[in-house]
Amino acid sequence: MNDGTTSKRQKIRKGVYILPNLFTTANLLCGFYSIILAMEGDFFLAAIPVLIAFVLDGLDGRIARMTNTTTKFGAEYDSLSDLVTFGVAPAVLVYVWGLTPFGKWGWLAASLFVICGALRLARFNIQIGIVDSKTFNGLPIPAAAAVVATTILLYYKLGGTGAYHNVFILFGVFAIAILMVSNIQYYSFKDLNFFAKKPFMSFLLIVCILYIFIAETEIMIFTFALGYALSGPSWFLFKLVNKYFSQARLKHSYNLKQNK
Repeated sequence: MNDGTTSKRQKIRKGVYILPNLFTTANLLCGFYSIILAMEGDFFLAAIPVLIAFVLDGLDGRIARMTNTTTKFGAEYDSLSDLVTFGVAPAVLVYVWGLTPFGKWGWLAASLFVICGALRLARFNIQIGIVDSKTFNGLPIPAAAAVVATTILLYYKLGGTGAYHNVFILFGVFAIAILMVSNIQYYSFKDLNFFAKKPFMSFLLIVCILYIFIAETEIMIFTFALGYALSGPSWFLFKLVNKYFSQARLKHSYNLKQNK
């Protein structure tokens, strides 16, 4: 009994790996700073930390895997940080920026974003190793937060100032929240290998995209964020339509055989 207790205490006393958790902490700080800026009414600057956190969130996991420092503590800490940075921070930001005039519907939309984000993270955590790693089940919460942040950056790029009150923002937040908890499949990009040989035209295309990205950063990141959010429903509808026509062709072929 004492040996078991001692063993548990030794496990608890073990330290944590510093490098990957520093990136996770920076992710969390970005989320908190975004909330502070949103409360102060500086919406443009409030959107930027969310996008910085998007990059940090991709790095902490990769660093942990590359350095073989993946731990259960790190995974739990990452999820809690993601909920604040990609759930609470964008919800506060979009509420203060565009949802306050809608009263109860406004804060309900913002709260649904947080709730669906939490559910999305919880579902993701229990599905690790179960579902195909090449796809995500539902819109990832960092991608949902990126849609909110890039929308605000685009608004300022197009000459907007201060808050923006439009009913499409309300519907958009509801839609993004629902996509997070949906069963729609999204490509995870985990099987991409940038170190493998690619056709010359692929390299040239990437260079052209980088040039456009540098020239029109706000437009490009909004296009990528919204395009990814819409890619899941688009692919789902494509498969649905393709299945319908396949069944229709089979039925038509069967009817022709029966008539003969």
